[in-house]
Amino acid sequence: MRETLGRADRASMQLLMGAGLALLSYVFVGVLLFTVVASLIVIGLGVLPETVLLLRRMAGSKRRQVGRWSGTEIREAYTPLTGTLVERVRKAVKDPGTYRDLRWLFVHFVYGLALLYVALPLWVIGALVDGVWCGLLGRKAVVLPLIGRLAELDTRWSTALLKPSPEAERNAELAQRVEELTQTRAGAVAAHGAELRRIERDLHDGTQARLVALSMRMGLARRVYDTDPEAVRKLLADAQDQAEEALAELRHVVRGIHPPILTDRGLVGAVRALAASSGLDVSVRDDGVADGPRAPAAVEAAAYFVVAEALTNAAKHSGARRATVELARGAAGLRLLVRDEGQGGADESGGSGLLGMRRRVAALDGTMEVVSPAGGPTEIGVELPCVW
Repeated sequence: MRETLGRADRASMQLLMGAGLALLSYVFVGVLLFTVVASLIVIGLGVLPETVLLLRRMAGSKRRQVGRWSGTEIREAYTPLTGTLVERVRKAVKDPGTYRDLRWLFVHFVYGLALLYVALPLWVIGALVDGVWCGLLGRKAVVLPLIGRLAELDTRWSTALLKPSPEAERNAELAQRVEELTQTRAGAVAAHGAELRRIERDLHDGTQARLVALSMRMGLARRVYDTDPEAVRKLLADAQDQAEEALAELRHVVRGIHPPILTDRGLVGAVRALAASSGLDVSVRDDGVADGPRAPAAVEAAAYFVVAEALTNAAKHSGARRATVELARGAAGLRLLVRDEGQGGADESGGSGLLGMRRRVAALDGTMEVVSPAGGPTEIGVELPCVW
């Protein structure tokens, strides 16, 4: 009997919350009427997407409520309302989820209240009948379990009304994917622009300056060639030094585009070289990356720069003495994890290079996760899809 009472109590709470949401939907009808009028006069067209978002929140609340009772999640499938005002209005009007939620809103107003009205007298009747039936005759309760049946009925109806069609799910997933790719492309363009500016700055401030100095020394040497051979020898020696320094600057710029060490040693060897020169006690673990076919050059370069930036951040900002780099060959691509035992608290908005790392990874359709609680440790996990 106690178990029956507990289930009836939970079912009653479920029905009560459903009735409350049904009453809220009655108020929402007024919001819908206002939205229609505002949209017709055009000047209030911006209200429409916000009203649709509010409707989605109400439907989402019912989905979560049903999921808690049934243990089965009702998926959402909506077109993201992004872009200009006209685009947002168009997406809100064309989204099948909008009309699905409206249908649920009006139907739920009826059965949400009706089921609660049926449940209330069942509590009174059940308290009397089941009390006698169970207490005197030792039989199972017969009335109170009906309240649970009502909650299950609410769940079935709500699921049928709110569950998106397979086509709607595919369209929503496609729209979400397009949105992700749009953001990824913007990030890749920004990362590419920053890289070009860095290369331009390095060439202008380093290599170009040394080449100008080299040209000036060669010009001076030509002028005094016949009159002061000793000065010519000194100018030529300086010019040679300038040429070597310019070559060193060019090698530095080239390493920033695609490190030659990746070509020579592969990703694992290049990462071990980074670890040796990082100033930290770094252990590198390889899980099959060095064996078999190599990842594409773009994937190796992205992984290399992520490790380089992560170790640089650890050495400069974390106060760590030790770090670990793990490289793994997965079925879907390359996985890497960089962990340091520092003070944690890494923030992407703090100019630590994390945003640039994320953009570089996103440009290859990869994912990056940063876990850095205060007090440490900091873990940067990256997955880069590729075909081995």
